[in-house]
Amino acid sequence: MKTWNKRTKAVHAGTRRSQYNEVSEAIYLTQGFVYDTAEDAEARFIKAGDDEFIYARYGNPTVAMFEDRIAALEGTEDGFATASGMAAVNGALASMLRAGDHVVSARALFGSCLYILEEVLTRYGVEVTFVDGTDLAAWKAAIRPDTKAVFFESISNPTLEVIDIKSVSDLAHAVDATVIVDNVFATPVFSDALVQGADVVVYSATKHIDGQGRALGGVILGSKEFIRGTVEPYLKHTGGAMSPFNAWIMLKGLETMELRVRAQTDTALKLATALQADGALQQVIYPGLPDHPQHALTVAQIGAGGTVLAIDAGSQAAAFKLLNALEIVTISNNLGDAKSIATHPATTTHQRLSEEVKAMLGITPGLIRLSVGLEDPGDLLADLRAAVAAM
Repeated sequence: MKTWNKRTKAVHAGTRRSQYNEVSEAIYLTQGFVYDTAEDAEARFIKAGDDEFIYARYGNPTVAMFEDRIAALEGTEDGFATASGMAAVNGALASMLRAGDHVVSARALFGSCLYILEEVLTRYGVEVTFVDGTDLAAWKAAIRPDTKAVFFESISNPTLEVIDIKSVSDLAHAVDATVIVDNVFATPVFSDALVQGADVVVYSATKHIDGQGRALGGVILGSKEFIRGTVEPYLKHTGGAMSPFNAWIMLKGLETMELRVRAQTDTALKLATALQADGALQQVIYPGLPDHPQHALTVAQIGAGGTVLAIDAGSQAAAFKLLNALEIVTISNNLGDAKSIATHPATTTHQRLSEEVKAMLGITPGLIRLSVGLEDPGDLLADLRAAVAAM
C-alpha cells in the first residue's frame, strides 16, 4: 500500500472485511462488544489488540476503517475520527494542553476555532498569543522557549490567507512546540502538510471528505504516540467519537473525493478569473490568482488554489442583493459540498466578532465566501454574473 497513489489509497486503504467478504465496507452499528469469558474482557480492558474493540466511544470497526484510510492518504501513522470538525480541533488542542501552557495561533481563523482558543482554553489557564499568520517575523517574536503548540489554518477561513507551513514549523520545532494545522481548505487531495513540517493535521470531514452535505465528522491525524497516547484517552472519556454510520459515509466520500475536489478547483479558478476580469466587484480573492499575496506560496505548497473563493460586493446591502439574486448557488454556511454555496461571514460564521476584529481580519461588510460545487462552470458563471448585475 505504501507505493499506491492517493486515488488508490482513497478507495482501498484500511479495508476490514468480515467473514462474508463483502465488497462495500460493513457498517457495524453497535455500541458495545461481547467477550467469550470474563478473562477475555479483563484482558481487553488491560490492552486491546489492533482489531479488538470495547465500546463505540473507544473505537469501532467501521470507524477504524475510516481512520486507517485517511491516515494512509495523509501519510500519518494514525488518526482518530471525531463527531465533527470542531470536535477534532478541540480534541487536538485540549488533549495536549494544561494550565500554564502557551500557544501561538494565527489570528485569521474560523469563528468556532477562535472561540476555542479565546474562550475555552484561556478559561482553563492556557495562555494564547495571536499573530498575523502571514508574518513570519510575528511568529518568531511570539514563539517562546516554553511554547507548547502552534495552531493555524493552512488557508484561512474566510479571507483565504495562505500560511507558510514549513517556515512556521521550523520556528516551532526550534523550541520543541507541536505544530497543529487545520487543513480543511487545502483538502487531503492537495495536502502535503506532514512533509512540510506539520506534526498534527486536522480535518472537518463534513466538508470535502463527505462532500455531499450528509453528515458531520472530523479527524485528527498524527503519530501513533500522539493519537493513541494523547488524543484517544481524552476523546474516549469526553465522548467526541464519530458514529459508525457517519464513518461509513466518510469512507464512501473518500472514494470520489479526488475527482470531486479537482473538478471543483478547476471551476473555482475559472470563476475567479472571469469575475476578476469583469471588474464589477470590489475584490476577488482566490489563492490561485496571480495577484493573490501568497500566490507563489500556494503554488509551491499546495499546487492549486482550492475550491473556495471570496468576493467583495462593496457593502452589506450589495452583498445581500447579490446573494438573494442567486438561482443556482445556495445560501448556507457549509463548504466543500457538491452544491455551490455562498456565505456572508460578517453576519453568520463570524458575526460574534467585534467590528474592529472583523476589520482587522479583512472580513468586510461586503465579503462573500463562495464554495464552488460540481455544477456546470458556465451555468455557475452565468448565475454569478446575473447576481452581480442585480446587485
